[in-house]
Amino acid sequence: MKALFIGGTGTISSAITKQLSETGWELYLLNRGTRNESLPANVTIIQADINDEDRVAKLIANLEFDVVADFIAFEPAQLERDYRLFQGKTKQFMFISSASAYQTPLSDYRITEGTPLSNPYWAYSRNKIACEDYLIKQYRDNGFPITIVRPSHTYGERSIPLGVHGSKGSWQVAKRMLENKPVIIHGDGTSLWTMTHNSDFAKGFIGLMGNLHAIGESIHITSDETVAWNQIYEAIASALGVKLHAVHVSSEFLAACSKEDYRGGLLGDKANSVVFDNAKLKRLVPEFVATTRFDQGIKQTVEYLLNHPELQTEDEEFDLWCDKVIHALNTALKTITE
Repeated sequence: MKALFIGGTGTISSAITKQLSETGWELYLLNRGTRNESLPANVTIIQADINDEDRVAKLIANLEFDVVADFIAFEPAQLERDYRLFQGKTKQFMFISSASAYQTPLSDYRITEGTPLSNPYWAYSRNKIACEDYLIKQYRDNGFPITIVRPSHTYGERSIPLGVHGSKGSWQVAKRMLENKPVIIHGDGTSLWTMTHNSDFAKGFIGLMGNLHAIGESIHITSDETVAWNQIYEAIASALGVKLHAVHVSSEFLAACSKEDYRGGLLGDKANSVVFDNAKLKRLVPEFVATTRFDQGIKQTVEYLLNHPELQTEDEEFDLWCDKVIHALNTALKTITE
């Protein structure tokens, strides 16, 4: 069996690449080669920018695949390009969409693949929905063999998964914890969330590869574990070996006073309680089970980050913003209570 991954080195795709390389699959990665240094030795690299359609077409002219998966498509035009490149050259085309495409706010906290797709808060999610619509049309009209996969909040060893962080990543929040500084949690911290370790996601994804029952289907892949945001931050602090000093701030307030896209990322995603029903995935991949509990997985992430200083990117602007938000809340409280 032969597969081509467009990308292959991100948080989700790197875990799939690693696990797939240990099987009998023949794996090709098409990317620009900027993060290929740690790839398994038996992976074949096609070094190119997928946006250079003419060059890619020449490089794959004599190749056909059982599976092509695009991990870095975010807009319909990119899927139109993929259709031109891979129609007739693959038995299955897998598109990585997003669980944030599901209806926001939800009419039912339990999410199945039948939950409507609608997100008025986040352009990212609306673009993913448009991508799905395009692929479904190609499947219906032209028999393009698609499988749509919807990840939720998937994490690995290189970054701590959080609700609120700055543009330079999540390390600054960990640094605040280590320095005994207060940390912002959106809302009251009791909304429900699902964290999925990338090694668990990879198991489900590989089970869908070459799976004839997955053709024409949309499937989300998540853990069955549900945790509240307060539990998430407590687990991170515990992994760091410190006490958590939490400050709860309204998601609407955070979205209003930040330069970051908290309207999309919070109001359109993380501020809402979600519980995923993975029955469809387990029907298609009977052996699937997510085995990495969040408090276990986050210990691995924190240990890796503490041992790799090059990943500890500081964000002074975000740090100052946190202090300003907390100071504003304390000032308002003092004004009201005096």
